[in-house]
Amino acid sequence: MNNTLYEKQAKLKELLLSYGNLAVAFSGGVDSTFLLQTAHDVLGDRALAVTAAPVFVPPRELQEAKDFCSSRGIQQIVIPAEALNIDSVRHNPPDRCYHCKHEIFGNILRVAGENGISFVAEGSNTDDVGDYRPGMRAIRELGVKSPLLEAGLSKEDIRALSREMGLPTWDKPSFACLASRFVYGEQITDERLFMVDRAEQLLMDLGFRQFRVRIHGDLARIELLPEDLETLIRQDLREKVYRSLKEYGFSYVTLDLAGYRTGSMNETILRNTAEQA
Repeated sequence: MNNTLYEKQAKLKELLLSYGNLAVAFSGGVDSTFLLQTAHDVLGDRALAVTAAPVFVPPRELQEAKDFCSSRGIQQIVIPAEALNIDSVRHNPPDRCYHCKHEIFGNILRVAGENGISFVAEGSNTDDVGDYRPGMRAIRELGVKSPLLEAGLSKEDIRALSREMGLPTWDKPSFACLASRFVYGEQITDERLFMVDRAEQLLMDLGFRQFRVRIHGDLARIELLPEDLETLIRQDLREKVYRSLKEYGFSYVTLDLAGYRTGSMNETILRNTAEQA
């Protein structure tokens, strides 16, 4: 651990202390867990976890978030998130994340105010800058704080500090919400979300740690880490995954040879933007 990392950590604590009280948008992922624990360390009972529970979040993730708060004595409020009822979310336009974040964080701000909390924070970090992330616009418009980003912390920094703090999420794989598995313009439904969730749970049960199952109509596109590609194409695993995903409702099952990467659904948007520039 180098001095620069500790300086970033110290800056983060100063920021959190300056808020006086804080509601953390807590999903149970690497970033929000680190932010919540640090806020609790600095602010004590003046730090509140608010967890939105949309259908985009697998039940296992919600349970892990609840278990963490319970084990650490952190007050948590779980609120339903009905974002799928909003046309601009359900129809999945390229700026879907903006509309979804605006709805969810608007509700978190309301809950925070009802509990006497002046500020709301979320877990974006420096690695989130540069990709196509329309949700960040909603965060700025609503005045939600991004202290990890302001402190200059990267995902690698957060994992290193989380490990030192003994947080169970320090090596947890990154999983964005299930809505990010849908190609833009394709309607998001409860049924298709369930198909994706079952497919990803299968890969997890088979021992894969970092992956995505993207949905394109009735086609499943599996992204694995490059070192895991050969493992999946072993005959026994390949046949099991194929048969299972067919049972879940997919007509076609493919393996993306480029491997796992975040934001792969944004690649065409970024390419089109570059071509128009």
